[in-house]
Amino acid sequence: MKAIIEWQSKKIEIDFSAGIDLSLPLQNGEANPNAFHIPFPLFEPIKVGDFVGAVSQGSSANCENLFINAHGNGTHTECIGHITLERNTINGCLTDFHCMAQVVSLALVQTENGDAVIPLANAQNWLNQNVDAVVIRSLPNEPGKKLQQYSGNNPGYLSAELCHFFAVNKIKHLLVDLPSVDREEDGGAMAAHKAFWQYPEQPRMAATITEMAFVPNEVPDGIYFLNLQIASFESDASPSKPVLYALKLV
Repeated sequence: MKAIIEWQSKKIEIDFSAGIDLSLPLQNGEANPNAFHIPFPLFEPIKVGDFVGAVSQGSSANCENLFINAHGNGTHTECIGHITLERNTINGCLTDFHCMAQVVSLALVQTENGDAVIPLANAQNWLNQNVDAVVIRSLPNEPGKKLQQYSGNNPGYLSAELCHFFAVNKIKHLLVDLPSVDREEDGGAMAAHKAFWQYPEQPRMAATITEMAFVPNEVPDGIYFLNLQIASFESDASPSKPVLYALKLV
């Protein structure tokens, strides 16, 4: 299926059969990326009386209970409810699922304290003012990210200044391949999250942050059409499936 859209007074063709999935598969057990010492996903057949939800155990159907935590078990999208006292949910905050996105590769920079950070200086000269989303591929970009065990290893993160820059430039959706935009242990500051959501001064209720995505090396930096898919969870975050589509001028 193909569609023609208008963007910035241009007609653009999108091939919906050629999506680029940025999500990491979520499966039972330890074969997943993991962060913040959160338990690995557990998928197990439901047991009700004599019924066990597994055809392999003689039942008529498979029916599994899924035990996950979106924030540490793979690709997920979160809303401002992640840091607010009020119960704001991703299902309530994310209501616009399609937009133009810019993919950009940015290097992690070693700081004096040994942290790996993407600073504001790495991003000021490239941002397209006509996009609503930014997808950051952190460098180096190794396939090992797909199963990276981040817990206790002080992984890379974004500077609060960079997240503020995105906010004031009206970027609604920020997608990264890191486990968090903030430092693993920051004393509860959540500085980058707060800077992006402009919290508490001017809360951006419709803005989202997607973490633990993966952008393949063969995907060039540039402008894409983004479909940001979530489950309809009334929670601050949901496992998600961001899909990019290349653009073709017609």
